[in-house]
Amino acid sequence: MDSQKELSGKKVLLMAFATGIIVANLNYIQPIEGLIATSFQVSKATVGVVAMLTQLGYAFGLLLIVPLGDIFNRYHLIQVMLGFSILALFMAFFAPSITIFGVASLLVGITSVAPQIIIPYAAYLAPSLHQGKVLGNVLSGLLTGILLSRSVSGLLGSVLDWQYVYLIAAFICTILLVILHLYLPRDPRQHQRMNYGKVLASLPKLLAKEKHLQGSAINGFCLFGVSNVLWSTLAFYLADQYHLGSGVAGLLGLLGITGVLFASIIGRLVDTYSPRMTIGLGILFSTLAFVIFAFIGQLFIGLIVGIVLLDLGTQFGQVSNQAIVQSLSLEASSRNNSVFMFSYFLGGSLGTFFATLAWSHLGWVGVCSVAAVFLILALLGHLLLKEPQKLQKVG
Repeated sequence: MDSQKELSGKKVLLMAFATGIIVANLNYIQPIEGLIATSFQVSKATVGVVAMLTQLGYAFGLLLIVPLGDIFNRYHLIQVMLGFSILALFMAFFAPSITIFGVASLLVGITSVAPQIIIPYAAYLAPSLHQGKVLGNVLSGLLTGILLSRSVSGLLGSVLDWQYVYLIAAFICTILLVILHLYLPRDPRQHQRMNYGKVLASLPKLLAKEKHLQGSAINGFCLFGVSNVLWSTLAFYLADQYHLGSGVAGLLGLLGITGVLFASIIGRLVDTYSPRMTIGLGILFSTLAFVIFAFIGQLFIGLIVGIVLLDLGTQFGQVSNQAIVQSLSLEASSRNNSVFMFSYFLGGSLGTFFATLAWSHLGWVGVCSVAAVFLILALLGHLLLKEPQKLQKVG
C-alpha cells in the first residue's frame, strides 16, 4: 500500500475535523454544570458525579469497543459508533430527570469513542517516518474540539436552555456522519479473524509486555486527570470568586488554542528529538500551571496564564504518548491505543470526581491539592518508567 497516496493532506484534515467534532461530546457538560444543577434542583456534587460518568463511560468504551478496530473494518466501525453517539445525544436533550440525564451522559461517553479508532487508523495509513507529524495534526483536531466544545457550550448555556447544547451537537454529528460516509479513507486491510474475547484478554498481556505502554498509560492518567481537575471546577470557581457565569467559563476554554497551535510542532519535536523530553515538558508546564492557580489564582491574569500553560502541558503529553503508543505495533495499534486511552480517561474521570468533591469541602485549596497528587504521580512515573529517547519505527 502506498500510504502517502492513501492519506492525503485533505484526508488528514477530515480525520482531524472528525475527531474534534466527536470528542466535543464529552466536554459540553463542564461549563454548564451549574445550570444543570439548578435545572434539576440537585447539588453541584451530584452534577459532578454525572460529569464523571461521561468520562468513565468513555474509558470503558475505549476498553471494550476500540479494540474492535484491530478486528473489523475501521471505515464502517467509525460510522456505526458515531450513529450510536447521535442517539445518546438526543437522549440527553430529552432527559426529564437527573437520573435519565446521568444514563444519557454515560452512553454519550461510551459511544463517543470514534476518535480513538480514527487515531490508530491515521497512524496505520501514514508513512512511518511522519507518524508523529500526522498524529500531531489529527490531535490538533482533537484538542480543538475539546476547547471549542467548552466555549460553545458555555456561550449557548448563557443564551439558551442548556439542553439545546445536546440537540445542536446531535445535528452536527449527523452531518458529520454523512461526510465521513462519503469521504473517509477506505480501510485497506482484510477482515481479521480474531475472537473478540481473546482480543480483550490480550489487553493485560500487552500492558505487561510493553514497558513503554505502561509509562504512557500512567503519564496519560495523571496529565489528563490534572486537566480535568481544573475544567470540572472552573465554572464553580468563576461563580464564587468573580460572580461570572457559564459564558465566561466557555470563553476561557478558547485559551487552549495555544495547545492547538503547538500540536504539529510537538509532533515534529517527538519525531526529531525525544518523546521523553517532550513528556517532561508536559509535566513541567502542568505543574507551573497549578503553582500559579494556587498562589495567584484569585487574580484573573493568573487564571489566564495558568490555563494556557495547562493546555500546553496536556498537549505535550498527549501527542508524545500517542506517538509512543502508535510506534509499538501496527498489528496491535487499536489495542495499545485502547489500553492507553482507557487509562487516560480513567484519570480524567477520577480527576473530575475528586476535584468536585474537594471543591464541595475545601474550595480552591482542595482543588489544587488534588492536582498536586496527580502531578507527583506523573513525576514518579516519568522517573521510574522511563520513556524512550527515540521512537522505534514500525511498518
